[in-house]
Amino acid sequence: GIEVDFINSVQFSNHTGYGRWQGQTLNGDELWNLIEGLESNDLLRYTHLLTGYIGSASFLKTIVRTVQKLKEENPDLVYFCDPVMGDDGKLYVPQELVALYREELVPLSTVLTPNQTECELLTGIPILNDADALASCAHLHAKGVKTVVLTSVRYADESVLHMVASQVCKHGATKRVKISMPRIPSGFTGTGDLTAALLLAYLHQSQDIAEACEKAVAAVQAVIKRTYQRGGGELQLIQSKRDIEAPQVTLHAVPMDPTGTLI
Repeated sequence: GIEVDFINSVQFSNHTGYGRWQGQTLNGDELWNLIEGLESNDLLRYTHLLTGYIGSASFLKTIVRTVQKLKEENPDLVYFCDPVMGDDGKLYVPQELVALYREELVPLSTVLTPNQTECELLTGIPILNDADALASCAHLHAKGVKTVVLTSVRYADESVLHMVASQVCKHGATKRVKISMPRIPSGFTGTGDLTAALLLAYLHQSQDIAEACEKAVAAVQAVIKRTYQRGGGELQLIQSKRDIEAPQVTLHAVPMDPTGTLI
């Protein structure tokens, strides 16, 4: 396992998939107060940082300050940015956050894990096929992101989901892979968060992007299937503990060239 210090950006009664919720949202000043507390005790010695949903510009700007501060403490910090902004062509954060992500947070990211909608927002490139997906990855690499994982992409065939990943390796070459999987005809809350967290863990275990993606897909598919079989609702995470610790890979990553042609 990985020892984690977590900060709740929101403290809600339940996740937003229920339609109604109550609670509090952490603002940028409150986040920075926590960072200062950690710093005062010399506790900012982190190897990884993962961020997910950010609901306000002030909080996002403080995330930028936090990443910069952590990189001062550890220049080798691995920053995983899950740019949670929307899905299925819909935006569910303030419009101003898109530019802030694009201009300030993306260049600081080591690993970026957008879905199709989020990648299109960040790059301005419509994704209709593998070539478009890889062009988007190349655009983000040019911004300084070493690893880009498009966590869920759909093309003409709506029954199939794809994960497309591109990683700039230490020797300068770029590794590009795709995993295709059947789409389960139901909606689930939290699968993007789960995917990003698992990718961090599996990439920490192995620097191989293909292996990490295969394990993440296997684990998430196991959780989704178990949740679907129980009629939906909360993700069956505890019940899927073994699948997360030792995922049984059945869907394999296929290498691609820059045009999206399978190799």
